[in-house]
Amino acid sequence: MGIGIGFGVAGFPFSSVGAYHAWIDLLEEQGADSVWFSERLVSHTPTLEPMAAIGMALGRTKRLKAGMNAVIVPFRDPLVLAKECATLDFLIGGRLLPVFGVGDERAPEWRATGRDPRGRGEQADEALVIMARLWSEDRVTFEGKHYRYVDAAISPRPVQQPLPLWIGGSSEAAIRRTARVGTGWLAGLQTPAQVAPIVRAIREKAAEYGRVIDDDHYGAGFSYRFGSAEDPAVQRQLAALARLPGVADPAGLVVAGSADDIARRIEEFIAAGISKFVARPIASDDADLMDQTMRMLEEVVPRFATARPAAAGPRA
Repeated sequence: MGIGIGFGVAGFPFSSVGAYHAWIDLLEEQGADSVWFSERLVSHTPTLEPMAAIGMALGRTKRLKAGMNAVIVPFRDPLVLAKECATLDFLIGGRLLPVFGVGDERAPEWRATGRDPRGRGEQADEALVIMARLWSEDRVTFEGKHYRYVDAAISPRPVQQPLPLWIGGSSEAAIRRTARVGTGWLAGLQTPAQVAPIVRAIREKAAEYGRVIDDDHYGAGFSYRFGSAEDPAVQRQLAALARLPGVADPAGLVVAGSADDIARRIEEFIAAGISKFVARPIASDDADLMDQTMRMLEEVVPRFATARPAAAGPRA
């Protein structure tokens, strides 16, 4: 099982666009696996739209992969979203890592747009089927509750065939969705202990559908800092996490300490069945962010550069 460690940030914690470009350049030059952009369409805090941000990052680099964590499908038309993903993957030679979700019913986008979050799972299920077909079929005709298409087609198609279709979310519906149509799964704000039963459930449900999701296709994210949990930047991060709905233990989502401490958290996730990571550096300014990123690349990532044995547990 190959271990891949990518990087992400919450919002836009940079002083300028130039500082952001410098961070992307660092990831490319120092061999980071990937960069990840979160979806937040309605926010007073600066946040990049993930599809546009991915286009910039991939256009600036040659080998870095990029993903979204996760695009909220019910807010987007599946034909447009499928076309965007196909275009990105085509233009940058197969480096797109798309992840899709249905969104939290408490997310501000629902109220801001006057939409009802009820039924968003059904809507997303239809959209995911449509997108997967558009990426591989010459003509797509679809008649559903939420969408109707007649002889729809897109070109060029993605370089990756099939294009990865990872799913976010941990509900029973998300587990079924991943097992039925997904090619991978990315955890939300969860600890290794919370992730392990979901990975097992996805594997078991996929087997019921007669499918196999590769052991390399389970991911998770965590925030980290080389330093102390008492550092002001960490305390700010914990306070921000505590304000999020559904977060009962902010401290369990953050690891602050030495390279050994951070590597130990990754090992815990690996034991839970995770092989792909989104590491989010906790920093106070541009220079600190670059330093935290570089230390992870130099002190932790090389420890996981070789393939590891698959974590114990049933294989889907």
